[in-house]
This record gives sequence, structure tokens and C-alpha cells, in this order.
Amino acid sequence: MVAEFLRLKFRLIGNAGRRTTPQLIGLIVGVAYAVIMAVLLVLVLAGLRDAEPEFARNVVVIGGSVVVAGFLLVPVVFSIRDSMDPRSFSLLGLTDSKIATALAVVAFVSVPSLVVTVASFATVATWSRSPGLAVLALVSAIVGAFTCVLGARLSVSLAAFAFATRRAREIGAATGVFAIILIVPAIVLLALTGWGDDGRGFFSSLSSVLGWTPLGAVWAVPADAANGQWVFAVLKLLIALATAALIWLAWKGLVAVMTVTPGRSVEVREHSGLGWFGRTPTTPTGAIAARLLTYWARDPRYYAQLVIVPVVPVVAIIVFVFVGVPIEYTALLPVPVMCMFLGWVVHNDVAFDNTAIWLHVAAGRLGVADRIGRMVPIVFIAIPLIGIGSFLSVFFANELDALPAVLGTSTCLVLVGLGLGSVFSARFPYAATRPGDGAFTQPQSAGAAWVLSPGFSLLGTVLLSTPAIVYGVLGVFVNREYYWLSLWWGIGVGVVVLVAGVAIGARVFNRRGPEILAAAQRN
Repeated sequence: MVAEFLRLKFRLIGNAGRRTTPQLIGLIVGVAYAVIMAVLLVLVLAGLRDAEPEFARNVVVIGGSVVVAGFLLVPVVFSIRDSMDPRSFSLLGLTDSKIATALAVVAFVSVPSLVVTVASFATVATWSRSPGLAVLALVSAIVGAFTCVLGARLSVSLAAFAFATRRAREIGAATGVFAIILIVPAIVLLALTGWGDDGRGFFSSLSSVLGWTPLGAVWAVPADAANGQWVFAVLKLLIALATAALIWLAWKGLVAVMTVTPGRSVEVREHSGLGWFGRTPTTPTGAIAARLLTYWARDPRYYAQLVIVPVVPVVAIIVFVFVGVPIEYTALLPVPVMCMFLGWVVHNDVAFDNTAIWLHVAAGRLGVADRIGRMVPIVFIAIPLIGIGSFLSVFFANELDALPAVLGTSTCLVLVGLGLGSVFSARFPYAATRPGDGAFTQPQSAGAAWVLSPGFSLLGTVLLSTPAIVYGVLGVFVNREYYWLSLWWGIGVGVVVLVAGVAIGARVFNRRGPEILAAAQRN
């Protein structure tokens, strides 16, 4: 039976060679990249044989832990397609155990599995400093490769089974991207600030911690044995074996459930009433606002835009805290930074409508209504963010006098962003994700608009808000009287730019309606 599954897997691989030329070229490039990566890993791991034991331990344990985490999490986060779903074999009269065993063996026949297997066995060369150590490294390599490959097999099937709806897949992807954006800078900053704090350094401490976890225990076994810590090596080998056994049991249990649950019915929600259309004024502006509010409430593409709003301030706080900036200064930054990106997200809002923009174009001279209606969802988010967030910022900074500056700067950044976005979305629309596509997909765009428009709109927002920002900084470091100047300048500049942006953007929209519609149809 395993031979039949292998034959099917090789047939699927062979069918990949019948794709279109661009897809085939991409496949060849991917395989070539994997081969090069495997060769480099083998050379690096073999070269660590003559390195210091502590350095070799850090590289193998930390790198191996990242690889195991990637094999376990990436398929779940990004919902990788399962070409050999266990449910496909539920009608063949096979036992769950046979299906689980056959698919586990077949899982080793893939490019990522072969690369990780080769790299795992290359660690034997790293620890081949004695026959006994080489044998222990070989056992660890087998267990490590099994953990990675079967863990990925489990994650792929789990994602296909649990994330049956597109909404669930989008939420998983957004969560994964958010976690990566937060974790990676934190690790880098910890490494930079913790290096050399003690005799072993940050990476030695990190490898010691990871060595006792299911992620790194299997790679720490030969490293501890090489340092003479045989008791630790045995204990970590037991952790690695227990991890592999749990993955195998989870895999068998998941196959047993999936073979008797061929598919999952997606619950269909029935909506009654007019929704936002029944709550907004019966005017062109109200109708456009209702449509945009409906989009922001249901369309994952708009959720994806908001991911950047809280992420950047968190990363900024981490950076400033670890470089030694006092908390009373860093606490004042998050709300203005979030407002800057919140106002900026409308700079290409027209493109998200795709062909539905013809409704506005065909109605004739709806420029002002279109510009104002698109701002309503952002204003609904900005009002509580600025009001509550500004108070919390000055409270944690223990600088209540700075409240006017935070309010003024945040308001200015939102209003200026909306004003510039009203112009850029009408004059420089570029290709955006189509309705119904994944929120994190991005179509190809011709020309330089997709590169220049986001950058210039964000840069313009910061430059036009400079008076409010400068007076706020002067209030912190020079004289608190500047706080009120920051408030008045922020409100004044923001209102002027907003009104001017709406007026200019409306004229551009009315004049370039056919071009906007044509651009939307090409996206």
C-alpha cells in the first residue's frame, strides 16, 4: 500500500512538469534554490566540526529550533494546499492506520522534506568527534527529520480541515504575519542588547532554553554529550522522543477523524434589514459611507490594511525601550504613529472597489460625496483612538500636560492623511487585491504609481504635520507652553489640508472618472 501511495505521489510530481512555461520556470527556480540551500547547509554544518563546541551548539540548536517551528507553524498560518488529503482515501476501504502510515512515508517525498532530511543528517558531521558521539548524533538526526516532516504533514492536514472557510484562512494568515512582525524585531533587539551581558552571551542563553523545549531538544542531545553533560543529553533525548511520539499519535488521531468527516459545511449567515444603509442619511454621501462601512465590516482586505496600524507602534516602542529611551517619552509615540498610518490607508481606497466604482462614475459628479463617504469608517476608528489613546499615553508617561500636544499631533496626522489620500486615490490608483481574493495577495502593477504613490502620500502626511510635531517635541524638551501651540497648529493644518484635499480630489474624480473606471477594470 505504501508503494501505491508513493506511485501516486510521483505521478503528482510528474504532472507538475506539464504546467505553463512561466509556472514551470518558477518550479525550476524553486528546486534550484532548494538544492543550493541544501548544499550550503551541509557545508556549514560540516564546517562546524572544527569550531568551538559552544559556538557549534548555538548554531545547531537555535537554527534547528527555527526550522522545527517553521515546519509546524507555516502550513497552519498560510493554509498550504494539501495535495494528498486523507479524506481523499476514505472510500478505498483502508484502515486509518494504513492511511496514516502511508501518508507519513510519502511526506518525505517533497523538496522541503528532502532538504530538512539532508540538513539533519549533516549534523552527524558536526558532532563526529568520536564514534559514540556520531551514533548519538545519527539518532538525533533521524528523530529530528521525522519530527519536522511529520509535524508539517500534521499541520497541512490540520489547516485544510480546520480552516475550511476563507475567513478563517485570512485570520490565520493575519495572525501569523502579525506574530512574525512582532517576534523577529524583538529577537534581533534582544540579541543586540544582550550580547555579552554575561560570560556566555545572549545566544548561549537562548540555546540553553531552547534545548529543553520540544523545538530544540533533539538538536541539543549531541551538543550536551560533546560537552560531557550526558545526563542532560539523555533527558533531552527523552523529550525529543516524546515529542515525536505525540506528533505521531496526533497524526493518527487526525486521520481517523478526517476519514469519517469528508467535508465541513460552511455556515451561511442570513442578514436582514438594510444594515448601514438604513442608518445613514439618504444622500449620495450617506449611501457611499454605508457601502464603505459594510466593506470595512465584512471584507478581509480592509482588515489586512489595519494590521500595520498597531504593529508599527509596538515595534517602535521595543526599539526605543531597548536603546534606552525613557518610558515617559516612548509612551507618547504610539497614538500619533497609529494615526499616521490610519489616515494613510485611504490613499488607494478607490482600487478596492474594483469594477463597482462604475456606480459612482455613472451617477455623475459625485466627487465630493465619494471623497467624504470614504472617510467615514476611518473617522469612526480615529475618534475613540485619539480620545482614549491620547489620555492613556499621557497617563502612562506621567505627563498630563502633554495631552493637548498628543491630541493635536494625532488629529493632524489623521486629517492630513485623509486629505492627501483623497487626492492620491483619485489621481494615482494602482492595482489592489480583487474582491474575493486573499487579503495578502497583490496583483502586478504596471508603471511606477504603485511604488511612488504610497511613499509620497505617507511622506507628505509627515511633512505637512511637521508644525504640530515640532511644537509637541518643543513642549517635551523646552517649554510646556508649546503643547497648546501643537494642538492649535495640528487642528488648523489638518482642517485646511482636509478641505483642500477633498476639493482637489473631487475635481480630479469628476474629471478622471472614465480613467479611474478603466484602471479599476485592469486591476
